[in-house]
Amino acid sequence: MLPGPPSKYAIALFAGFQALDVFGPLDALNILSLSTPLELYMLSTTLDPVSTIPSPGPSAGVIGQSIVLSHTYEDAPKDIEVLLVPGGRGTRGLEPTQPVVDFIKAAFPNLRYLLTVCTGSSLAARSGVLDGKNATSNKLAFDWVMTQGPNVKWVRHARWVRDGNIWTASGISAGIDMIYEFMAEQYGEDVAAQIAKASEYVRNTDSTNDPFSKAS
Repeated sequence: MLPGPPSKYAIALFAGFQALDVFGPLDALNILSLSTPLELYMLSTTLDPVSTIPSPGPSAGVIGQSIVLSHTYEDAPKDIEVLLVPGGRGTRGLEPTQPVVDFIKAAFPNLRYLLTVCTGSSLAARSGVLDGKNATSNKLAFDWVMTQGPNVKWVRHARWVRDGNIWTASGISAGIDMIYEFMAEQYGEDVAAQIAKASEYVRNTDSTNDPFSKAS
């Protein structure tokens, strides 16, 4: 008997993650959890709050927000079903994000689904799990992201791409369209449509409708 829709989600965080990459999909999941019980794990290298500002810190006047963690990568639950990996300026730091890359590689065989948003796909690419797979990323950073995964079949003109149990979204707001499509598949189109309506969000339901690919 096939398992039902996933209920155990985790988000892999690092200094300099993009806020909307996380909170766009997360807000939709928050609403979903009002009718469908979910579990959420927030992961990073330590339990210290993680900032949207990359280390070692910004110049005066740059603002950011921090997020509270529930687990480290070392003690992350073993029953994670869906792992979401955001992008952001912090992905450019190869050494600081290596723990994220290592965790993706170790966790992937036991995941039901891997979701990335924006340059989060560069971290998945570095882990090797995207090798031979179709994937996309932020269009303004696309050329750089491709260097992080030379064996990935990068799709430049896509709002999001699904290849098997891996979903990758284009830049930032594309993660919202991707999570709604994911929710429609897993929990039903009626559920996704109701949550989008409650959020007053106009969905892009065509994964190939990507006007921002011309900007790259």
